Amino acid sequence: MQLTSTETYIRPDGYFRRLSAIDWLFGAGLLAAVLFALSRYGAYMDIYEKIILLAAAPTFAALGWHFKSVRWLMPLVAALALLAIAQYGGSLDGANKRFLLKYMLSSQSAILWMSALFVFSTVFYWIGLIARSPTGAAIGSKLCWAAVVLGFTGMMVRWYESYLIGADVGHIPVSNLYEVFILFSMITALFYLYYEQHYRTRQLGAFVLLVITAAVTFLLWYTVARDAADIQPLVPALQSWWMKIHVPANFIGYGTFALAAMVGVAYLLKSHGILADRLPALEVLDDVMYKAISVGFAFFTVATILGALWAADAWGGYWSWDPKETWALIVWLNYAAWLHMRLMAGLRGRAAAWWSVVGLLVTSFAFLGVNMFLSGLHSYGKL
Repeated sequence: MQLTSTETYIRPDGYFRRLSAIDWLFGAGLLAAVLFALSRYGAYMDIYEKIILLAAAPTFAALGWHFKSVRWLMPLVAALALLAIAQYGGSLDGANKRFLLKYMLSSQSAILWMSALFVFSTVFYWIGLIARSPTGAAIGSKLCWAAVVLGFTGMMVRWYESYLIGADVGHIPVSNLYEVFILFSMITALFYLYYEQHYRTRQLGAFVLLVITAAVTFLLWYTVARDAADIQPLVPALQSWWMKIHVPANFIGYGTFALAAMVGVAYLLKSHGILADRLPALEVLDDVMYKAISVGFAFFTVATILGALWAADAWGGYWSWDPKETWALIVWLNYAAWLHMRLMAGLRGRAAAWWSVVGLLVTSFAFLGVNMFLSGLHSYGKL
């Protein structure tokens, strides 16, 4: 293998030698948690769920090794979720009787805190950007991390609450529009925080948090207007282990596409001389946009394939031109074309940024518009 003077080849054994004792301890802790879950709950799992659980240990270990903040995020979320579960005492009545659950750690309380923290984070990121205040941006970043912690805690607790309602009701909380809006907010924020650390810049938080704030604003309206926070039994088509992998993969795509669009907005502003002295270099913005779309496209491709397999299992056919399927294909083709033009024709600059912004409109319709205006087999997100 020949390398140019600017390339570096890292042997796999060299990569592992670079891991610290804390990295290995984190991986060992994940493996221990997975083995405990298998010994305690393996009798309630089918073979596919066991495979998913076993694959989670090396997957999240690798994530923690690459994104160091995950090493404290996961244990903290687990500790808060277990604290909440202990407070329930095996009954949902505990949510109204215990102060900690009622005002902080029940799923609805945690999600409300998450929503408020995202809004405050957006405000401080903008204060930091407009006033050139590192303190404002730093507070925005910390508030965003706090929102992520409480959002994931709320999802874990909601998962437990669904089983307190009934064993036949219990399910992973990615089954309806309320739950996937939380998932979307978490994924978008977490990917942004990774890029924030990787590029050592907080200026983009003002833009990315706008789309997250829009999502939690809709979530709050949806909760009040439709009682969306109520946990409902799954419809038969959703009673499948496919849901556990298809939906998260799908929303990694949605979240990173939204992130890329907001970075595209920042690129367009800077390229026109607006906030030019406050935003990162155009090369940095272009690189973040490209990497976000690349990651999103990879996961969205996997999600689309998994969705076809799930459709065959649930409805007897891989593809039925259901509106959700059709718009998923449109989203896929849009970003496939963006990446093709990037790699084959050197797509850069304002054209790439505008395309990513328009892509958000396409993605938004596939995510939400289909549920509002069209009908089909996909019923998890009806308004």
